[in-house]
Amino acid sequence: MSLRIAVIGLGAWGSTLAGLFEEQGHRVQGWSRRQGGDPIHLLADAELVVMATALQGVRELAQHLAPHWPAGVPLLSCSKGIDLEQQCTPSQLWQQQLSAIPLVVLSGPNLATELAAGLPAASVLASHDQALATQLQQALSSERLRLYTNSDPVGTEVAGALKNVMAIAAGVCDGLNLGANAKASLLCRGLVEMGLVIQGLGGEAPSLYGLAGLGDLLATANSSLSRNYRFGLALAEGLDRDAALTRVGATVEGAQTALAVLALAERHSWRLPICEQVGALMAGTVQPEAAVRQLMGRGLRPEELAFA
Repeated sequence: MSLRIAVIGLGAWGSTLAGLFEEQGHRVQGWSRRQGGDPIHLLADAELVVMATALQGVRELAQHLAPHWPAGVPLLSCSKGIDLEQQCTPSQLWQQQLSAIPLVVLSGPNLATELAAGLPAASVLASHDQALATQLQQALSSERLRLYTNSDPVGTEVAGALKNVMAIAAGVCDGLNLGANAKASLLCRGLVEMGLVIQGLGGEAPSLYGLAGLGDLLATANSSLSRNYRFGLALAEGLDRDAALTRVGATVEGAQTALAVLALAERHSWRLPICEQVGALMAGTVQPEAAVRQLMGRGLRPEELAFA
């Protein structure tokens, strides 16, 4: 089945998706801020709109496009993060403008550079509308991108957002040469923090341990292709937030997500020690070695597991 697809956002991820969909025989049109113009003109002919912009641009685009959105045309949300001001996910920003929009979330271990090079990967399509998710699964799966479905868009989005914060922490860990034991411990306890937030926001356990959670965490916390991981490496050198962002030279979603999740933690009285130390590193209120000491010196307690 060939679809007319509009891809909004042609950064590394959006361009990679556009290329994959074109290879499958879909008719793809794209828009990016660099090109200029107005993306409204893409909506009239689209059977599917793929939103692949950075989180920072989602709210503005949702407000701009909502009055012109064709009835019944589904949105595939590929943005990751938690909005700092609204303390919500990208799809929830869309639903604030279009409450009845057919919506599916795409998330998983999908480093754009690897996919663009022809390497295989898997991802998940999450939606309350399982018929729609299955329809897109059939239409968009290929030999290079195997798609699964689930019915938990909230958990899927929160997992995809929080793993970026943990990837920053993993970069710090590797930058300090703390070893395999420390990194394994960090990621395991990071999963607990991810699970606490997923559960607190109404998500489900399988999303934590699925492709959007553990799967994406394993990819981004172990690859120099990950901007969040490279940002953590820069923080480990003692660079402040702005200098580390300059070093990476591209959007680091986990930096903003860390601030948003800490605001949520304060609101809900959650203990998120790893997220707290990432936030402190970015604020320059703690040095990398001191952040490690603070994590290792916390009060002793039973091993609390996510969704236990």
